[in-house]
Amino acid sequence: MATTGAVLRIQLLGPVRVWRDGAETPLGPPKQRAVLSLLASRPGDVMGVENIVDAVWGSDVPRTAVNGVHTYVAGLRRALEPGRTGRSSGAVLTSESGGYCLRVDPADVDVTLFHRTLEAARRSRGQGDVSATLRLYGQALSYWHGEALFGVPGPFAAMERDRLRDLRLTVVEEWAADMLAAGHHAELVTELPGAVSEEPLREKLRWLLILALYRSGRRAHALWMYEETRDLLVRELGIEPGVDLRTLHERILTGHPELLAPGDGTEAPLPAYRSGPLPGTPAPARLPPLAPGFVGRTKELARLEEAMRGESARGGPATPVVVVGGTAGVGKTALVLQLAHRLIDRFPDGQLYVDLGSGDPERGPVSAGHALEQLLGGLGVDGARVPPDRAARTALYHSLLRGRRMLVVLDDAHSAEQVRPLIPRGPSGVLATSRRYLGELAAHEGAHLDVVGPLTPAEGTRLLALLSGRRQEELSPAAGRLVALCGGLPLPLRVVAQWLAANPRTPLSDLVEQHPALRDGPGVSAGGAPMGGFRVTEAS
Repeated sequence: MATTGAVLRIQLLGPVRVWRDGAETPLGPPKQRAVLSLLASRPGDVMGVENIVDAVWGSDVPRTAVNGVHTYVAGLRRALEPGRTGRSSGAVLTSESGGYCLRVDPADVDVTLFHRTLEAARRSRGQGDVSATLRLYGQALSYWHGEALFGVPGPFAAMERDRLRDLRLTVVEEWAADMLAAGHHAELVTELPGAVSEEPLREKLRWLLILALYRSGRRAHALWMYEETRDLLVRELGIEPGVDLRTLHERILTGHPELLAPGDGTEAPLPAYRSGPLPGTPAPARLPPLAPGFVGRTKELARLEEAMRGESARGGPATPVVVVGGTAGVGKTALVLQLAHRLIDRFPDGQLYVDLGSGDPERGPVSAGHALEQLLGGLGVDGARVPPDRAARTALYHSLLRGRRMLVVLDDAHSAEQVRPLIPRGPSGVLATSRRYLGELAAHEGAHLDVVGPLTPAEGTRLLALLSGRRQEELSPAAGRLVALCGGLPLPLRVVAQWLAANPRTPLSDLVEQHPALRDGPGVSAGGAPMGGFRVTEAS
């Protein structure tokens, strides 16, 4: 917490602004505001310089980025503590080991106040105090003054904008549902259209507005709004309205008594709204086939399954994310697909899969925008109706998965920035593999990171025997040496097993002598060197 005596107030829910003792202070250029936004989002936490560089520049990092961070920090210190002497580090924005920390009271940042008030509203909602609940929801929404982090550049700001925007619309839905239950439908007719225009494909907002119109005696307008919604969904996404909108439409047509507004101040429960796929609509099943001859990994599977189920069981707005790391060829993909099949019962709305590695070193990894296009295709969105820009694709993807228990598998991720837009909000789950350490996902998305190692000698020998068609005793004792030469990596072992199956009369001991690539060790074998007519490709 700051010790200067000055009262700071920081706004992130809108244009980024700071008031010092009631007077607004200029914050400098956009990237300087980006540094402040990151630090103010986590007051009291030390942010490393490398993390700040990633947050502000992402993958497009200039050579001057580190010096740029120091320059922006110096500029922020002049803005936040104008009386500070030139050489002192200051009490508000302090230098820590390898990074910087914004030492302000979290209650001086509007994002913190928004989250705290929202938690209080949800507690009050559970206790049935309608009046207090509506007051707290209204207070939470009053902290917003436009798009969060408006105009702030960088991947952190972009992801935080999307996250906060989605959360705000969820809060609007919760508030509107309570307003309807309390009989305040007339107010909603004027309040909800703004949110609907902001997120026109968000079906629950439209459901709430249609019901508010009907309860306000505007039956014809409610029916017109449904037809407009249906036309929009068919035109933009090629899909019909969800089961809840269709049911509401049918009940309006028949004048179902469940839709009647409460009278005489009596609270009336809302008709049920259930997110999820339409009855009879097949859930996507996009997982690749399991690798033949999967062996071992008993402890790893148990550990990862416990992590995934444990994260999922916590509930709340955070999506469970598990990232499996390890060297090329160690079998990350095979392990994650085994885990995914074990978890199918936890995610009944389907499974999506996308390979984030292009397989071509010259092309580089698949962009998040292209990955979103593939995922939207898996959700049934016609290619001609996929939005052109990444932000719109992200919003549509999150909207379609809202409230659904979908398992998303992201293979061969190259960076946290590539993965973040692909993480849905809510009860879905994400399994990812990567050859890189994605610490940013743990820090900002609460991801569980795990590293898988090579197979044991016994497991490697079992894999050779299973895939080559030879008995384990037939492979010994040369098998142990071969497993060691392959580094215990399943990928080169599978290639060796294929060679053995194609050459059943060749003794295993001869293979080591005939193929120098094996003597060079697993790095060559796993990295793509020719080996006995086979080329080991990257498919970890």
